[in-house]
Formats: sequence, structure tokens, C-alpha cells
Amino acid sequence: MDLGENGSLEALAALYAAPRPEWLRLNLVSSVNGSATGGDGTSDSLTNRADRTILRAIRSLADVVLVGAASVRAEGYHLPKNSRLAILTGTGDLDGHRVGGNVEPGRLLVICPAAAVARAEASLDGVAADIIAIDDVGGRIAPADVIESLRGRGLAHIVCEGGPSLAGQLLDADVVDELCLSTGPVITTAQLPLFGGAGVADRRLELSQLLMDDASGLYARWQVPRPSAG
Repeated sequence: MDLGENGSLEALAALYAAPRPEWLRLNLVSSVNGSATGGDGTSDSLTNRADRTILRAIRSLADVVLVGAASVRAEGYHLPKNSRLAILTGTGDLDGHRVGGNVEPGRLLVICPAAAVARAEASLDGVAADIIAIDDVGGRIAPADVIESLRGRGLAHIVCEGGPSLAGQLLDADVVDELCLSTGPVITTAQLPLFGGAGVADRRLELSQLLMDDASGLYARWQVPRPSAG
């Protein structure tokens, strides 16, 4: 399969189909030495056309794309073409979001503590969004509550694209079904741990799929066994 061809999108969507409607996958990219960013300080220098095609396929299957506000501030974030976008923020600071002003109702969700609602509305700068206020403890929202709030709105298939801290928190909260990890064929001096500085608990994964493009990029699907999964 030519991972760079538009015609491969449907085939990739079939390869990445989830086994059940309620599914939470992490979709992350790293260097060979495990950094979530390249030399430019973003993930852009770790990706290529094949990785972006897989990203499109994975997003096409999702009801919602979940991302942390730190990634929004560091890299900006565009609204996915078909799925909804949910941004999780503890402070309400969404500066640099790049979402654009013409957003259909319900396409953009912002999840935050009640105390951060006003700041979120201000930093959206007029962009229409549904603000979801969730109870917090010291400004931190429990990952399970985030997922429950999305599922309660009928958003069963969730794709989280990071950042690292959010990805690590979801793993440790035992709510992740799958890790889709793209590995760019580079070693970089940048050192942003894939799952954040706090680290994650030990666990064994199961490799269910591995693709490689003609530039030596690797694309793995790792199943995350969960005792609580049905």
C-alpha cells in the first residue's frame, strides 16, 4: 500500500477500524529516541505525508478528537474536517488555537473547570464553542470524567492526539483501548517524553498491526489491555 496516496485513505480506514463503538485510542508520534517533538519544538518535523494520511484515516473514524490546551498553545490546532474537536484546559488559556471563526454549532467543545469558563470564552476570541464545565480538584479534572462527559454526548469513538501529559494521564486512568504510535526515522536532540514528565505505570501492550512507509517511518497499533474493559 502506498501510504502517501489519497486512494489509500479508505483502505487505511478499514485497517484502523475499531472493534466496538466505544473506543478510545491515543494517536501519537515520536522520534526513534522517544521524543514527542523534533528539533523545531513541535511534532511537525517528525511527520511526513504518509503519517498525515494515516492521521486523516484515524480521524475519519472518530466521533471526536481530544487534545490538551498545551498542544493548542504550542502548535496551534485546526478543526478536523469531519469529526468534532474537544480541547481540555485547566486554565481556559486557548491562545493560538487557529480554529478559525466560521465554526458550525457543536463542532468545537471546550472542557474546563467552572472557574476557567470566562478565560476560555475570552481566548476563543469569538469562535463558537460548547463550553463543558466539569468539577475539578485543584484545577485538575479527572481523565475518567472527561471521557464520561464526551460519551454522555454520544461521542463514543474518541481519538486523543495528546499532548504527552494528557496521554499519560489517560493511560494511568485505565481508559485507553489502543495506542497508535507513528515513529519518525530520526533521532533528535529534543527531549519531550512521549507520556509527559510524570511518567506512567508499567504495563504490557499487544502489537496488533505494523506498517512501514518507503521512508522508514513506522506505524504501530498497540492494544492496551484493560481489566475494566467490557
